[in-house]
Amino acid sequence: MMSIIGSWSPLGLGKNVFYSKSDLYSMHWADLVDLSKVNIAAASYGGPIAIRRDDSKITKIQGSTKKVIFIFSAAGQKISQFVWNSGCVIEFSWSSTEDLLCVQDDGQVLVYDIFGTFKRVFSMGQEAKDTGIIECRFFTTSLGTGLAVLTKSYRIFVVNSVENPTIRRLAEIPGLNAPPSSWTVFNLERQTRAIVAKNADIFLLNQGGQCQDQYPAFTQAGQFITEMAVSVNNKHLALFTSSGTLWIGSSDMQTCDCEFDTKCLQRPQQLMWCGTEAVVAYWDKLLLVIGSHKEFIHYAYHEPVYLVPEVDGIRILGQTLHELLQKVPESVMDVYRIGSMAVGAILMEAAREFENGSYKADEYIRMIKDSLEEAVKQCIEAAGNIYDNTATKENQKALLRAASFGKCFAVDMNADLFVNACQLIRVLNAIRDTPVGIPLTHTQLQSLTLRVLIDRLILRRHYPLAIRICEYLKIPDCEGASRILAHWACYKVQQVNIPEEQLATAITEKLGNTAGVSYAEIANKASDCGRTQLAIRLLDHEPRASEQVPLLMKINRDDVALTKAIESGDTDLVYTVILRLKQTLKTGEFLMSITRIPVAYSLYLQLCRQQNRELLMDMFYQTDNFHEEAHCYIYNSYQQKSIDKRLADLQGAHDSFSKAKNDFMAKQVEDEMRLIRWQCEQERKSEKPYLDLSLQDTMTVLLKAGLNKQAEELRKDFKVPDKRFWWIKIMALADTGNWQELDKFSKSKKSPIGYEPFAEVCLKHQNVSEARNKYIPRISSENKVKFLVKLGLLEDAAEVAFQQKRDEELQYVLAHCSPLKPNLVAKINSLRSQLTAKK
Repeated sequence: MMSIIGSWSPLGLGKNVFYSKSDLYSMHWADLVDLSKVNIAAASYGGPIAIRRDDSKITKIQGSTKKVIFIFSAAGQKISQFVWNSGCVIEFSWSSTEDLLCVQDDGQVLVYDIFGTFKRVFSMGQEAKDTGIIECRFFTTSLGTGLAVLTKSYRIFVVNSVENPTIRRLAEIPGLNAPPSSWTVFNLERQTRAIVAKNADIFLLNQGGQCQDQYPAFTQAGQFITEMAVSVNNKHLALFTSSGTLWIGSSDMQTCDCEFDTKCLQRPQQLMWCGTEAVVAYWDKLLLVIGSHKEFIHYAYHEPVYLVPEVDGIRILGQTLHELLQKVPESVMDVYRIGSMAVGAILMEAAREFENGSYKADEYIRMIKDSLEEAVKQCIEAAGNIYDNTATKENQKALLRAASFGKCFAVDMNADLFVNACQLIRVLNAIRDTPVGIPLTHTQLQSLTLRVLIDRLILRRHYPLAIRICEYLKIPDCEGASRILAHWACYKVQQVNIPEEQLATAITEKLGNTAGVSYAEIANKASDCGRTQLAIRLLDHEPRASEQVPLLMKINRDDVALTKAIESGDTDLVYTVILRLKQTLKTGEFLMSITRIPVAYSLYLQLCRQQNRELLMDMFYQTDNFHEEAHCYIYNSYQQKSIDKRLADLQGAHDSFSKAKNDFMAKQVEDEMRLIRWQCEQERKSEKPYLDLSLQDTMTVLLKAGLNKQAEELRKDFKVPDKRFWWIKIMALADTGNWQELDKFSKSKKSPIGYEPFAEVCLKHQNVSEARNKYIPRISSENKVKFLVKLGLLEDAAEVAFQQKRDEELQYVLAHCSPLKPNLVAKINSLRSQLTAKK
């Protein structure tokens, strides 16, 4: 307990506000880095640290004179280094995705990953390039990390997200002809604003082009603003003046919490907020923590340090030390404060007495029996918030044992809270370990989220630890283990010193058929690294053809891509490969390649039918496919508006059918040509449209017009069968209502199709009397009953069925009788009885 509260420092007398320093690491870079002679950029949330030589200071150089940027973990272990070969760096910092951003004086921003690999570059605009940059500021937005630059023309340009940089210019400051004495940028309510101090004048700039004068309440007017800092939540502001006064208030400068005299006129090397309730100012080896009510704590250091802001405090980097300064969490203070009567403190004492076998444990439990659940929660929360850097983690264990002890008496309490807390604490302890070097607090982890933590472990290539955490927390494979294995495989294929065959075997054995792992993504990475054979071997294990085929085309294995596409049965994929082959190969080579594969050839023909009929005919001609060539001629003929061109195409179809020795089709095309010529001649004579009608329709039109002679000539010329012609004429006469001519036609000679069609057309046109009187008597006996039923003459139908002595016909008539006609039903039943009696 004393080891915990021994590091507490009260902020003001008589107040329950304490700040504590926790040792995070003993830095491993002690013999490599001199913090007094370097520039530092440290990422928040326990992120990496980048270091480069400070060119403004005299430094003894050993070895190469080239500028090198080193990247370390939070524990001071070197992760990577790379030689800087570009322009002059104004500032560098880390983005929220742990990319290193290096801002040059020409407005170019170069982006590197944690291992010093160049990723991309973007510019802060033409003006920044032309005039140059004086200073820049990094800030946090809802979109990620933002960047603001001050050009030599004293204009400020901002991007709200370095991932998708869109440059915006803030309002100009009137009369600004020299660099501002201080400025900062923050994002509040999705609006980016800049606070700029021009000596004693303060301006608030926004993206809308507004520049507002600000008048914070200073006791002593006319003080120059030399430094400023905005809190992590962007709601609080600290201003340091030339007289050594620190002004603390709201970021809109409408409220002043206090003015604190630091007794130091020198501008602090760093000024930042520690959480949201205190400001930290750092001068050479002196750290001052100032509260909002003029309370302060000072810390002295024997070596230069660098401050890193966090959501719940600040981290202090030194040559040999790495500390966390934060306000003591309320739960920790309740449990460990001397003389505390909080329920969590009493539960801790009860657990301690229980372990000692003392009866006092029962007395303590009785004291808090009505608040046991609250006591358990206090201990759990304290265990999460305490930064226990001891090897045995005794403080955390003691708190969790106390929570477990109290939970036994709180019978209605949900145990998930305790289980989840234990899991998160174990994860935190694992990532804080020196080889990993991510000193997150519980508050930071809640802000960062577990998914982002897993992403950062993947980024650092701590794949085994990331997988163990996912399995321990039972994170679904698609979000956890499978995703991590895919990243591991993408990293492995970049290792050029390992043979491709060995790599392929290692990756496939490790991944197997793991759900959620895309071999196509891994193969794509291998392809980007120039390892084509490895990509092909990995693609053999990809079950989705839609992922295989595009990548095979990317690596110019079109033949394999076409085979895979056909095997998948996905015609869209096959068409994709065919079109790619058409673009990349000469026409002859292309046709030869697809004709060897029947499925591809067939699909390509289908595509040509829809898009390029000329190419389709050329393909049929080259392959001597006369039958299909003839079909193309026929199709083309009916797209022609000119009769001569249509006849020419039909002649081509006739010739192709003849070459194919298809005499029947050749004869049909010949007949079609004769019909077209006849129709054209008839149109010329009668000035009525006949073209594009079929032979049957042509004869129908002629018959309806009373041109029986021409129709008869056409029948003879094209050898139309009698049965077909009779049907055509019957329907034509009925459609025109020429019943007299129809009767005359029926008597002209014996009908080759019988007289049922005559009755049917009469029924169709509802001429019942014509059918009954003229055609029913001439219908064959086996069909007469059915036609009488169709006409509704049920009684006559029954009589005919009785005369024919066919009981099944009587049953047919009876089935069509309505129950509303009982007399007819009775009569039919009587007739059926008579037939039965005769038998």
